[in-house]
Amino acid sequence: MAQTNSSPPSDFIREMIEEHIRSNRFQGRVATRFPPEPNGYLHVGHAKSICLNFGIAAQYKGACNLRMDDTDPSGESLEYVESIINDVRWLGFDWEDRLFYASDYFEQLYQFAVQLIETGKAYVCSLSADEIREQRGTLTEPGKESPYRNRSIEENLALFAQMRAGKFEDGAHVLRAKIDMVSPNITMRDPVFYRIKRATHYRTGTQWCIYPMYDFAHCLSDSIEKITHSICTLEFENNRPLYDWILDQLNVDYHPQQIEFARLNLSYTILSKRRLIELVGREHVTGWDDPRMPTIAGMRGRGYTPEAIRNFCARIGVAKNDNLVDISLLEHCVREDLNERAPRVMGVLRPLRVVIDNYPEGQVEEFECPNRPQNPGMGSRMVPFSRVLYIEQEDFHENPPKKYYRLGPGREVRLRYSFIIKCVNMVKDKQTGEIVEVHCTYDPETRNGPPSDGRKVEGVIHWVSANHSVPAEVRLYDRLFQIADPMAKEDDFTKYLNPRSLETLTSCRVESSLAGALPGSRFQFERLGYFYLDPKDSSPGKLVFNRIVPLRDSWAKVASQEKK
Repeated sequence: MAQTNSSPPSDFIREMIEEHIRSNRFQGRVATRFPPEPNGYLHVGHAKSICLNFGIAAQYKGACNLRMDDTDPSGESLEYVESIINDVRWLGFDWEDRLFYASDYFEQLYQFAVQLIETGKAYVCSLSADEIREQRGTLTEPGKESPYRNRSIEENLALFAQMRAGKFEDGAHVLRAKIDMVSPNITMRDPVFYRIKRATHYRTGTQWCIYPMYDFAHCLSDSIEKITHSICTLEFENNRPLYDWILDQLNVDYHPQQIEFARLNLSYTILSKRRLIELVGREHVTGWDDPRMPTIAGMRGRGYTPEAIRNFCARIGVAKNDNLVDISLLEHCVREDLNERAPRVMGVLRPLRVVIDNYPEGQVEEFECPNRPQNPGMGSRMVPFSRVLYIEQEDFHENPPKKYYRLGPGREVRLRYSFIIKCVNMVKDKQTGEIVEVHCTYDPETRNGPPSDGRKVEGVIHWVSANHSVPAEVRLYDRLFQIADPMAKEDDFTKYLNPRSLETLTSCRVESSLAGALPGSRFQFERLGYFYLDPKDSSPGKLVFNRIVPLRDSWAKVASQEKK
């Protein structure tokens, strides 16, 4: 099992668990679970919960279950189940033989509901959903009791059995708990436990036409699995009294402790599953696994590593209050991880042709370039050099501004790992005036060494040989939204989508060593960022790279301006 951190920091969840261990509350056991609803793909917020639950189980030598809380057939599918399983496994966690489904417990849950009816703690209500909502009251006004609240136990049992048998239309009846309609906690005002829903379940088919509500099924599933600590996000804090009430009324053998922590909110993106579904449905993105999405599948497709995501989750820790985490911290964790593992190569995204006039035509020589200068153990590769090269368009300026240390008329730069060249001329397109070719001379005495006359050349740029480099397509992914917190706005959040979140470049050139690169490999393109050879879209003779992250946080300036 992957470890989120070699020495996990202390926090209020771990402090509570350690107190339970000292008091022998659960006989020294620690059992957690990760219980997603299979109605969408997991996102980085789920990754935080995955790392927390599996990490705590590992730390205290316990076990963590993976459970699909599949109590609502609408929108649930095997596709989502498979994606969840793949994502948790890719993150580096193993549930061994403990893959469970709430749908496995449907018969047990039904019998638990019958027990509540038999003890006078639940009743069949025939109000409509709107009427139930109207009678629930508000934070300042108590609720009103349903006119069906005092049905006899016998009538409730008969109606509930008929609900199961499919005798009624959808919405005709629900099963509600009988708790307290004047409770200051609105969740406790006779919540609905079962509803009629004629929808085909992806696992049970049409076997059932009534389905338990999440609040009812979740705590009992935890109890059935003998979970000790039911760790969930802060929005379930008000539901904890209901969690405990259900288990207390049924006098179950195992009563887990629910603990809430603040969910992850990440800047420049959204982590609302409902909003992510909207992005996919309205085709603002290509799908759940679009590399711009904050889903685990999207981040995997972009080239993020599981180690970087786990490190990010460990760094942000767990808190009791919601806050907005800067996405630059996630990107920093990605850079930090890739800096150690990604070999350096040279690639030119927007090529500008350079001809070295005094370099012999037809001559080719090779330069040994380290795969990572700080780590000789990563080896090196040979990069061919010839008379005609490509450099980045932005590395040449006809009228260089101040502090511009790259190539310009009469200026010198060093080509990375090779010679110093000097611009002597340039060729422009006669119609557009665009610079299409730069002519230079090279100093053969500067092969990877300083000029003999002591002159200083500050600029260093990357390059590839025109005849030896290979073509590539590069997708420059950027942040999904233009503002840090799009959900804080009251209008349509999609209006804040970043129109430059994806730029596709089709005329890129990369050094010849990448011709045989394995799909799924990650590289640092020197001076440009970290890139991932897309395993889905690349093929022999076709290289498609996704930019994972640039080398530096290009949004830092934007963020500072926003704060002002």
